[in-house]
Amino acid sequence: MTARVRAILPGLGFSALIALAVSFVSERLGGPAMLYALLFGMAFHFLADDERVLPGIRFAGRTVLRIGVALLGLRMTTGDVMALGWPVVALVMAGVTATILVGWGIGRACRLRNDHSVLSAGAVAICGASAALAIASVLPRHPDHERNTILTVAAVTALSTLAMVTYPVLVSYLGFDDLQAGVFLGATIHDVAQVVGAGYIVSDQAGEISTLVKLMRVACLVPVVLIIALVLKRRSKKREANEPLLPWFLVAFVVLVIVNSLGVIPVVVTDRFAPVSSACLLTAVAALGVRTSLEALVKVGPWPVTAMVLQTLFLALFVLGGLLLVF
Repeated sequence: MTARVRAILPGLGFSALIALAVSFVSERLGGPAMLYALLFGMAFHFLADDERVLPGIRFAGRTVLRIGVALLGLRMTTGDVMALGWPVVALVMAGVTATILVGWGIGRACRLRNDHSVLSAGAVAICGASAALAIASVLPRHPDHERNTILTVAAVTALSTLAMVTYPVLVSYLGFDDLQAGVFLGATIHDVAQVVGAGYIVSDQAGEISTLVKLMRVACLVPVVLIIALVLKRRSKKREANEPLLPWFLVAFVVLVIVNSLGVIPVVVTDRFAPVSSACLLTAVAALGVRTSLEALVKVGPWPVTAMVLQTLFLALFVLGGLLLVF
């Protein structure tokens, strides 16, 4: 155990250092921290094969990532979600489901592999970079796996930032009230931070509603990742006998949501641990960035980004149509 800890500390510490630098830059200058973490990490790609940091970078890109996803459970309660009403819940669930299914078809039409199509559609449908990282953790490993993951995270973060700026203008033009605007922003923008930013641009009430709707989409992460994991395990011929049916980080996510919903955890504790999730995810993205070559991303071509743009447009149009029916 001591040898293992000594092996991972340099790479883990290096990834955490990048995450700290990214947080500082994001807080002082603004902008998406996830995208900064990718770019900062990629700047150190020359260390990707250095045996002194490689074990820790791998640990950060896998275990620390899963810890961050599990801690997302502290951000929500079932009561908050159900307070929005069944029509809104049904619209959000339908939007997530339709975007994953249609998004997979869009990905295949854009010449993406099956797993890359699922990764892209899931990131757009659920919660952006966090969903991409969680889904990627249960997808089969192949030479392009990390490249596809990092490309998806970069594209979905960029699209989310663009939506944060443009969608508030759109809801204002359409004459939406605070409830309609909050539901639309929370159901269509990819990353949590950008949802919060866009919602509060409109109004405080729209900001609160959009955040709750977004957390409802985050809750979809568990069943989606579970279904993907189960389907892959059935198809895989290399399944290990001792491999768990349900990934531990999804179990932890569900437990934390339930415990938080029961009010067992004091608010002061959840407020302290919520930023830990973001820190873990930033550290994981920085580690993935270190292992990703800019040259490899360029070789992919325009199709993955095209697929994500089309998936994003589909989600926006679906939710817009649903809002016109519900309200």
